[in-house]
Amino acid sequence: MRVKLCDRCSQSAPILYRVKYEQGGQWIFVCPDCWSSVSDNNPFYVYGGTWKAQKNKK
Repeated sequence: MRVKLCDRCSQSAPILYRVKYEQGGQWIFVCPDCWSSVSDNNPFYVYGGTWKAQKNKK
């Protein structure tokens, strides 16, 4: 299983969202808890995909 930490709260999570949430900001990975706080009513919010600890193997 792969491990990645939330760039805001530093907690590991099985699913992280790649987002930008500041004007001219960098891409970061956030956990579901932090995602709700950066995305709500934010005109600069941009979603860039979902990272999963367990990849689907074909």
